[in-house]
Amino acid sequence: MDASATALAERERRQAVGRLRRARTRARILAAAFDLFGSDSGLYARIEEIAQRAGITRATFYDHFTGMAELREALAVEVTHDFLIAVRDALSTLPDPRERAAAAIRFYLHRVRAAPRWGWSMVNLSASGVIFGAETHGEAEHTVQEGMAAGMLHLPHSALGRDLILGATLAAMGTMLRERVAPDYPEQIVVPVLCGLGVARDAAQAIAARPLPPLRETAPQT
Repeated sequence: MDASATALAERERRQAVGRLRRARTRARILAAAFDLFGSDSGLYARIEEIAQRAGITRATFYDHFTGMAELREALAVEVTHDFLIAVRDALSTLPDPRERAAAAIRFYLHRVRAAPRWGWSMVNLSASGVIFGAETHGEAEHTVQEGMAAGMLHLPHSALGRDLILGATLAAMGTMLRERVAPDYPEQIVVPVLCGLGVARDAAQAIAARPLPPLRETAPQT
């Protein structure tokens, strides 16, 4: 190998090491942020606390994120993406958009019971950003739009339905984390949400009582 080829190989090796080191640092920041956001006091997490827990300087934090807003969105994707994909796959087996909306709410709320730290992270991350992150936010509105197009949901515009679904789910998460509630609380909350979307109460109760489709296992943060 001539000198130029050797130099190129060494440069590529150093770049690969740099990318790996950067990815590991970013992962440490996200893990530290989850540790803080995944508690009942996580709403007040600060950059300094995250940097200290991750073992980095404030300057290094800003080398990866422009601020808390970007970190919140990145962490929301990190803790919801795999679960959202699993929920989307399960919901694809349900042809009725009303049932898909109800099942999504139930999946999210039952996960809170199984993984409280994940639930706290969702509550705290949503307090100062897009509820549950941009991916889930978009999925909720898309489901409402399908229901409206099918004549099953009756709303002036889809944002109202999206906000009703996400807002009620977020509030119910907080209740489940802070209070003792009945085991079927997720099913109970679905009924008034569906009624708010324009579904008749009898139909809403029937939809809320239907068995959930199988959900592919994901690894929840606990």
